Amino acid sequence: MKPRHYWSALCLSAAMLVGCQSAKTPTPQPSAVQVQPVQIPQYSAQSFFDTVTLYGSSINHSNSQVLVSSDASGVFNVYSYPLDGSAPTQLTHSNTNAISAVSWFPADNRALYTSDQGGNELHHLYVLEEDGSSRDITPGEKLKAQFMGWHQDDIHFYVATNERDAKAFDLYRYDSEDYGRTMVFENIQGWELGDISNNGNWLALMKVHSNADDDIYVANLQQPAAPPLHITPHQGRVSHTVFSFTPDSDELIYGSNAQGEFTQAWSYNLLSGHRQLHYADNWDVSFVYFSKNGRYQVVGVNADAQTKLSILDTHSGKQLLLPTLPAGDLRGVNFSRDEQRMVFYINSDISPSNLFSWQLGSPAAKQLSQSLNPHIDAANLVSSEVVRYPSFDGLTIPAIQFKPQQASANHKVPAILFIHGGPGGQTRKGYSALIQHLVNHGYAVLGVNNRGSSGYGKTFFHLDDKRHGEDDLQDIVYGKKYLQSLDWVDGERIAVMGGSYGGYLTMAAMAFTDEFKLGINIFGVTNWVRTLESIPPWWESFRQALYDELGDPATDKERLTRISPLFHADKIKRPVLVVQGANDPRVLQVESDEMVEAIRANNVPVEYVLFADEGHGFRSKANRITAQQAYLQFLQTHL
Repeated sequence: MKPRHYWSALCLSAAMLVGCQSAKTPTPQPSAVQVQPVQIPQYSAQSFFDTVTLYGSSINHSNSQVLVSSDASGVFNVYSYPLDGSAPTQLTHSNTNAISAVSWFPADNRALYTSDQGGNELHHLYVLEEDGSSRDITPGEKLKAQFMGWHQDDIHFYVATNERDAKAFDLYRYDSEDYGRTMVFENIQGWELGDISNNGNWLALMKVHSNADDDIYVANLQQPAAPPLHITPHQGRVSHTVFSFTPDSDELIYGSNAQGEFTQAWSYNLLSGHRQLHYADNWDVSFVYFSKNGRYQVVGVNADAQTKLSILDTHSGKQLLLPTLPAGDLRGVNFSRDEQRMVFYINSDISPSNLFSWQLGSPAAKQLSQSLNPHIDAANLVSSEVVRYPSFDGLTIPAIQFKPQQASANHKVPAILFIHGGPGGQTRKGYSALIQHLVNHGYAVLGVNNRGSSGYGKTFFHLDDKRHGEDDLQDIVYGKKYLQSLDWVDGERIAVMGGSYGGYLTMAAMAFTDEFKLGINIFGVTNWVRTLESIPPWWESFRQALYDELGDPATDKERLTRISPLFHADKIKRPVLVVQGANDPRVLQVESDEMVEAIRANNVPVEYVLFADEGHGFRSKANRITAQQAYLQFLQTHL
């Protein structure tokens, strides 16, 4: 995982060559008599967030249940969805901390799940026993743990924790009978851990040299004294990604952008040392993984901010022929252990992820969930359009555009520039309750993928290195100019809004430009010096990569101060809404406290929504609703 991705708390989920496409030119509209705007029902924030969010797709040993994370209760908990389509069962009952489902045990109905405390990101791993009781198998203070996979014997599994050294994750093998454990890799050199082979012999490791250059190594866990094997020797700056070992444990599939702008999948044979191209596209290959015995291979490609997924039957060499499915992107594909069943999600701009099951070869798939609030008619929602516009230097900037159904040349609407997190995140097509609620209330939204966004080639990705708050901010300003070129947008009523890094650029836009009528900053950085000095210790393996991109506070303090809105708050003259989580380990509460205080000193309208039980992002549905109501009210008051 690349360092930037750790900053992406609020990317819209979650790629073209630089300048390869011309800007979208609006079509001139003929003069017309005054026409009444389209009338559609306007739904409340409560209605939009009564939609259920689902993820996870582990199938149990008897092919009867799917393990899922759902926020149906108001906070994410673990649920079991029967494959026959009958009603799901809630398995955990947290009212505070979000719980994420991980995996069923291979031979019974125990399950693994993770949870942190109030959004502090110190996740522990728990076993949900068959009697409903829970057990923390990674106890301790101030440690972070993550599940790393099952051994092919179906008895042992792997867990990484930083309990020995907060800056490095060691690897343990657990016994599923008594939860006893053995350390199998002591991470003295601060590697970033990757995948583990099914037979438990091989561990993939990442060594990050800079934000554009890294290497993959493979450690032989049967020979702990032997140095890890370097499998990606190269010249120049090349980025790599560990995808997965093949089911027979003979090869590692990994990503590399050595051959051009985009990441390709390559295979490395651990016995012969032979490497070859495994899969390539005209966009980034995002992931490659296999069913239990290798019958099916799943490949995901980030195709112009939309996931293009293919499933290969490795026995026939042909793509798996799926039944007729609703429109949308396929996500979360998983196979049963006998490879006879498949579960997956379908997601689109106007439909949140719905869970499906399919008996391979049967004529139809079964829909297991109905996630959209039944009181919302999908016909009243809006599908997005991928657009492009030129920035100040002629660079083509991609964006995701949502046009309200009420908008027309005779009924111009206000607009919001929405900026993703990251910095290297990406605004993607797919359902967003936040965006659909605002669009439903008549606000156009332009999700800008400014320079530095992922998915558009490595050149585009690195154009913002140590240029944050400068060139990428101009991409935002020119996004406003693009909106002003549309005959259905009110060019005098344009706001800027974003979360995490997008919150930073929002505040930069308010402090360093006079372009926007208001700003909504969600968990945004305002003081880069403090943020980079206080990064969590478990980010140590890629600290240098962060410094390469953003700057080292020890040597680049002057520039970081210059681009930090907090030190220029006297220039902010327009209304600002700030949203912050008190437990945020990435953007500390003190940053937002100080930012709000500084804006108030200007006698500028500022509202502050502080959540005592949130971290960097929302865990609670009630808090999401509160924040969403604040966004709309602020927009209605000031825009």
